[in-house]
Parts: sequence; structure tokens; C-alpha cells
Amino acid sequence: MAKIVGGVQDPSAEVLAEAAAVFGLLASSARLHIMWALSQGESDVTHLADRVGGALPAVSQHLAKLKLAGLVRSRREGRRQIYYVDDPDIVTVVRVMVGQLTARETSSGPSDRLREAGV
Repeated sequence: MAKIVGGVQDPSAEVLAEAAAVFGLLASSARLHIMWALSQGESDVTHLADRVGGALPAVSQHLAKLKLAGLVRSRREGRRQIYYVDDPDIVTVVRVMVGQLTARETSSGPSDRLREAGV
């Protein structure tokens, strides 16, 4: 039975497991960079590889994992596959997290709290 604290019910075990899986996928800095780039607009794999500084095969593999998890979609445009994020909630999570950490780094230098926590 789910607990209700402060008028809000705890999420189910299934929802928490799904959220952990999504965060697990985004725990890779390469995949997070790809998601950040795609949150700015759609792209093909060649342009993504150039933008994130990754090798084409590696970026393709990351995209395949993100697509399999339903975080990224694609459509064919001629001979090119165009990738995009079709979930505004994922875009929001990525933009908020990266934006907040960028703002912290800009104002006070890199965060030592994560390093101190062993992350």
C-alpha cells in the first residue's frame, strides 16, 4: 500500500523503477549531451556526432538505446534518419538539470558537493 504524506501519494514501485531506468540512461554524459542537443532541436546522427564530439558509431549506439527506451524518436528524410525528443517532460528535465548546474558553475565554480558525495 502506498503512503500518503502531506496529501501526496507515493509513486508505485513500477513508476519508481521506470524513473530509475530513465535516469540510468541519462547517467551517461554522452547520452545526456545527445539529449541536450536534441532538446534544442532535431538532428541527424552526423550533425549530432559533430556537435557532441563523439564518433559516429558511438553516437548511433547511444541513439539506439535512447530510441529503444522511448526517449528519442526518428523519422526518415530521404536517406537520412532525423532524431528528435517527442516528450516535453524529458526535455524539461534535461534543460532544468543542465541549466541549473551550468548556472552554479558559472557563478561559483564547479560543484564540489557532488564530488564530496562520491558521485
